[in-house]
Amino acid sequence: MTLIRDYPIEFPLHRFLGEDGVFLHSPPESCSTPAQWLDVFSHLTRTRLFDQRAVALQRTGQLGTYASCLGQEAVSTAIGYRLAPEDVFVPYYRDQAAQLLRGVRMRSILQFWGGDEWGAHDGPAHDLTWCIPIATQLTHAAGAAAALKLRQEHRAVLVTCGDGASSRGDFYEALNLAGVWHLPLVVVINNNQWAISVPLSRQTASPTLAHKALACGLPGIRVDGNDFFAMSAVLDEALNRARSGKGPTVIEAVTYRLCDHTTADDMSRYAEAADREAAAKREPLLRFRRLLERETGWNDARQSALEQQLQEEIRVEVDAYLGGPPARPADMFDYLYADPPEELTAQKLAWLARGAQP
Repeated sequence: MTLIRDYPIEFPLHRFLGEDGVFLHSPPESCSTPAQWLDVFSHLTRTRLFDQRAVALQRTGQLGTYASCLGQEAVSTAIGYRLAPEDVFVPYYRDQAAQLLRGVRMRSILQFWGGDEWGAHDGPAHDLTWCIPIATQLTHAAGAAAALKLRQEHRAVLVTCGDGASSRGDFYEALNLAGVWHLPLVVVINNNQWAISVPLSRQTASPTLAHKALACGLPGIRVDGNDFFAMSAVLDEALNRARSGKGPTVIEAVTYRLCDHTTADDMSRYAEAADREAAAKREPLLRFRRLLERETGWNDARQSALEQQLQEEIRVEVDAYLGGPPARPADMFDYLYADPPEELTAQKLAWLARGAQP
């Protein structure tokens, strides 16, 4: 089945798994067996439970501002499963699921959001770390993809962003470069309907975010971001295109943010409760569990056993984070510039003169 076309007039929403847990199309070969489904569901659940624990740590003053991925776990999980080890992953700040699958430890994620950027030094050395500024990671990803092409390496770069980032100039610059240079780049837009408090309808007049690919001569596609199987099928095709020299792809993953933008936000001030309740009925874990109940006899007892096992795994990682050394304040002087300017050096000396411990 070929899903990605060069210049479609319309962008239908591709879906493989219905909201009732029944397949609308045969699942992709890469995830076609019950054993594989259970593995994926375990990771979806791991991500959600870890996410909940991170929010709790922030609320109790043990973590800094944190960006939850509640309701969007399938997008990042599918990315984590479909990327090859040698591919380059350029994440934004809701990609906990993919990062965990790429070897980043929970303790490192917590360390980063706890204010210590040494937590970013985990996972594959060729992956980039979280990008907090909006859309700047897209130009970084285009640069990495250009390097792979110059080296004639059969690898792909996958970069993620939110719907709000697609309204930034960096987004268009990266797509334009990818189109002109025919780069091995896959851009995944997590369209969770909100750019902080701004709804999609006030962000863009584009009929869909996938349409934005057309101006740069790129193929685009829309996919149900709550459907792991649809995400996997589209990612397989897009990544294979990139690795084989067929160029870039833009994927719009349509989902809904069931959480505040970050723990510094209050979604109840701008989002209708009825919309969130409706979206909660379509969220990815609920849909996936319905599949397991129909096909494998999954039940509450098995769910409870899985959650108990995962909570213990999370407890070990949280304890490692809480028991780790504090961040070094001197890092803000030592790692900001390769060659510190005189003003910064003077500030560090004045700071040390006051008895600060580096």
